[in-house]
Amino acid sequence: MPDLDLLRHALAQPAGKSSDFDLNPGFRMPPGRQLRAAAVLVAVLPGQGVLLTKRASHLKHHPGQIAFPGGKLDATDTSPEACALRESQEEVGLSPDTVQILGRLPQHETVTGFLITPILAYVAQRFAPVPEQGEVNEVFTIPLAHLIDPRRYAIESRRWQGQTRRYYAVPWGPYYIWGATARILRGLAERVAR
Repeated sequence: MPDLDLLRHALAQPAGKSSDFDLNPGFRMPPGRQLRAAAVLVAVLPGQGVLLTKRASHLKHHPGQIAFPGGKLDATDTSPEACALRESQEEVGLSPDTVQILGRLPQHETVTGFLITPILAYVAQRFAPVPEQGEVNEVFTIPLAHLIDPRRYAIESRRWQGQTRRYYAVPWGPYYIWGATARILRGLAERVAR
């Protein structure tokens, strides 16, 4: 099945909830915490795969981690889609005119206080990534076939704030994709498999 048809098939399937707490049902966050709205672009490039970035090591949030292009919603963003497109253009030079928005994936709540809306998109035109040096160390793709295979995902754990936290990971070559990014991709893989 071509990538675009496969993605449309996935969007037509029922979606489950998504959060950093899926594998940690006993984990409790402090009462009254405020979630910050964010959006990411889950962009699929035909013949290349899913577009990802390696975040700069000096950033306050998630330094050095593998992530989708995206960020916090600004007051000027009219929607999560607008935010994801703006951030993708700023971070990797992806022109919004080349992006076909397919739909939203389930919102994902992170343990670090973000409520992320993933925007699934298709980019039929080739583009030369231009990483924003202050935020992005590297821009790359991982084959969609790797990321939509649920068998590629492992459950791993580490200590965080005195508690053991479990999370999904889906390594590929030198890249270690884990946490929210892996959980969002795992949710897409589950829907593709239906």
